[in-house]
Amino acid sequence: MAAGGGDPAASPLKTPSWAVRIRGADGEIAGAGILLTPDQVLTCAHVVDRAEDRLTAEFVGAADHSVPAVPARVDGSAYVPETRDADGDPVGDVALLRLDRPRPVGETVRLHRLSAPGREVRMYGFPYAHNGGIWFRSTVVGGCGRDGQVQLSPVSPGELASPGCSGAGVADSRTGEVIGMVLSGQQDQHGNRFSFMSPAETIARHLPRLKPHIVGPTAVDERLLPAADGASQDLLDEPFAQRLAAWLRDDGSQVKISVVGPGDAARAATLRRAITLADRELRTAVSVDRASLDPPGTVPSAGGHDLAVDASGVSAAEIAERIAERMGLWQHPEDPPLDRIRASRATLNLVVVGVDEAADPLSLLDLLDVLRAGGSRLLLVFREDGDCHRRARDRLLVRPGRERRARLVERLREITGPLAQDLHERLAAVVPHGVRPLDSDLVAAHAALAGLLRADDADDADDADDADDADDEDAGGVDRNGVGRGGVDRNGVGRGDGDRDGVGRGDEDREGDGRPDSGRVPGPVLDLARYERLADRAAGRLAKAVAQLDRLRDRRDELAGRLRGYHVLHQHALRGEEDPEVDGLYLRAHALLRARPCDVRAAEAAVDAYTRRVDDHGEGDAR
Repeated sequence: MAAGGGDPAASPLKTPSWAVRIRGADGEIAGAGILLTPDQVLTCAHVVDRAEDRLTAEFVGAADHSVPAVPARVDGSAYVPETRDADGDPVGDVALLRLDRPRPVGETVRLHRLSAPGREVRMYGFPYAHNGGIWFRSTVVGGCGRDGQVQLSPVSPGELASPGCSGAGVADSRTGEVIGMVLSGQQDQHGNRFSFMSPAETIARHLPRLKPHIVGPTAVDERLLPAADGASQDLLDEPFAQRLAAWLRDDGSQVKISVVGPGDAARAATLRRAITLADRELRTAVSVDRASLDPPGTVPSAGGHDLAVDASGVSAAEIAERIAERMGLWQHPEDPPLDRIRASRATLNLVVVGVDEAADPLSLLDLLDVLRAGGSRLLLVFREDGDCHRRARDRLLVRPGRERRARLVERLREITGPLAQDLHERLAAVVPHGVRPLDSDLVAAHAALAGLLRADDADDADDADDADDADDEDAGGVDRNGVGRGGVDRNGVGRGDGDRDGVGRGDEDREGDGRPDSGRVPGPVLDLARYERLADRAAGRLAKAVAQLDRLRDRRDELAGRLRGYHVLHQHALRGEEDPEVDGLYLRAHALLRARPCDVRAAEAAVDAYTRRVDDHGEGDAR
């Protein structure tokens, strides 16, 4: 049994008891559904539309192996048709059906709140070719649009959700819990195939009456919810809101550190607003529609975070347990949660407020560093710019940034050194017919390497400054680690917003008054993400070019062997006689093959001309 009740669909060999096949008045399959209570079935609104007034729910996983058919109808007002928001993204498409006769409670299942990035999931639907039902496997790609819907990528092309799958339950492959409902599947004009689901939190927002049937902790701690009296709803630090929304929309920065002082009501209210709007379950219809009252760029997408916790007075172990539960790391509960998190490949977008007010801040930094190293994204809020804040910056921003930059320097040295040498050796061997010129890629790689090495030199100079010079950020300047500095790459490679260590944009904000996290000093700086893309592109093109040139060299060697074989054959056929015309063709082909670089196309034509002449000469002798 699942933690949420019902059959958890843990085995792909078993038809889940909660899987419902829905037919319309014409007897055709309209879609699928999920049995949540003995007399309630969750499905898509468009399934109801397709089936018109008369609906029949069929239970293909009944315990007695029969397929009971029960008439059903929309349960009152529990019907939210699909609409489109201001950006054309789909919203809604959920409905609840009421059965005329109840089913056994053991066949029901509850939805489960679960952080799902990168997880493998399975859905049980009823496409036309498999009317009895079939499992489809997918991997969660991430959120899309502003309604909190989630994009799924089929494990194989044939597993795209097709008609008959809409309304099917989506079960997490690891835990077996049903975490959402299939909405649709589609193939775009480029041949890409995607399915989409509405997760439990989004369903709860559209149909609040279902919350008693949804289990698992909510994504936002109660202490982070806006005040019930609404006294702070008009307080908004708009620049701070824009930076928070950018991170929650994934601006490319892995770690963002902010300070929200205990007396800063506007920033505190802005933080709570961003956390609320980024939660699928708490987000309001007004925010989905991007009402004109919301300043531009301040509304994050639903699902921008997977968990938001208030660390004040809470131990690192308790926070780790909360994270493990949200990530579905229930296996081996006897193991400490930190060990489970470290061993897991799962990641999440985590917001931690009051890091420096935790029961054990240094232990919490250990946990956060494990999450960062595993690929999770972190938005960390401190109450003051004190020792814990400085330790976090150094450990989670500066050091990883420098390590990342050092890895990139080594990679660019490999590209501009050994890989470039491999290319030049092959270019010296053969003419690069059909090979893309790589001069611009190598120039860009050299420029990027030079920019990174200059940044290293600048950091070394900063480290040599005395302590007074290192406190520039208190006066609104720059700190010696380069965070917030407006360094410029003269080559123009990788210029963008962010800290000079390349941790990404918005990793730590500041204004000209020197108040940490209250703004950002503008200025072009090294953008490591862009450098990494450049390195990926250059390395990929180099590898492709080298492979193409190797094929040309192989063809050259093949032609040389063919020429030698025909030459021996021709010499035997002549029996000491001379044939100047044929000898001339041989000498031309031989010269082209020995030339460096070898023009393989010209050599191939010359070898073909020689071998045809030898073949013709042999046929003449035979006659």
